[in-house]
Amino acid sequence: MIVHSRPDVLRVLFTLKGSIVKRIALRCLLVTLLAALIVLVERHYPERFSPVSATPFTLLGLSLSIFMSFRNNACYDRWWEGRKAWGRMIIEMRSFVRESTAIADQRLRAELLRSLCGFAHALNAGLRNEDPLSAARPWLAESSAISSHNVCDGILRELGQHCSDLAQRQQISEWRYTLLEQRLVGLSEVQATCERIKGTPLPFPYTLLLHRTIYIFCLLLPFALAEPLGWLAPLFTTIVSYTFFGLDAIGNELEDPFGRDENDLPTDALVRTIERDVLSALGHEPLPPALVPVDHVLS
Repeated sequence: MIVHSRPDVLRVLFTLKGSIVKRIALRCLLVTLLAALIVLVERHYPERFSPVSATPFTLLGLSLSIFMSFRNNACYDRWWEGRKAWGRMIIEMRSFVRESTAIADQRLRAELLRSLCGFAHALNAGLRNEDPLSAARPWLAESSAISSHNVCDGILRELGQHCSDLAQRQQISEWRYTLLEQRLVGLSEVQATCERIKGTPLPFPYTLLLHRTIYIFCLLLPFALAEPLGWLAPLFTTIVSYTFFGLDAIGNELEDPFGRDENDLPTDALVRTIERDVLSALGHEPLPPALVPVDHVLS
């Protein structure tokens, strides 16, 4: 995630960090060269160039802008829902840590709380198409028998079983067990929410239609601008293509908010926050340092 102070005019115009320019520069350049070629043909061979009315492009551009705004809003909703899910996970884990003070066996409590860190690492790794078990293993007890099928759910099952055993042995009250179980249910809901976002992209035909329409619009636009604007046509074509290609690329980034793109969610930093909270509750010193932005990027 990009972490910038409020940008001034120069930074708005020239900054590349977090900008979508690098991803769309080649496409914009090709459209600009095409526009220059069309203007060249129109200037030197006007008899071979048929004027094209700009009216259809006005209507198409307006409709395209509306549909792209709908798509980008849907993509941003996915990004924001993912951030809310991770925020809820931090709340549930802090609540579990606080409510676990009723567990008298400090060794068992430490195992349970460290398993929470393992859950966070496993979920983060799974959402980034990495190995969840390898990510969680350093935080799990040696006796843990978590399978690689669904590491996060396996960790929650083990935590639930431990809490149930404590309640059956009357080492914690039924009321305390209910509170701890509610936290585990909340973590399970967070996992399901993140997996739903990760595993359910926007409908492909809808995205494909927008992609095709954007390319058709940007490739045909120079034919309408060449005669009335002359050599200004490539400039305005570049501005329009930058806008449409840029909005399309931003939507693609936000559609999957759990990756490692510059504008994705800083899940590594959120996992480190959980680590610090858990280790602090267990009395560990010194705590691992909080992650900070590197070159304005918080991972």
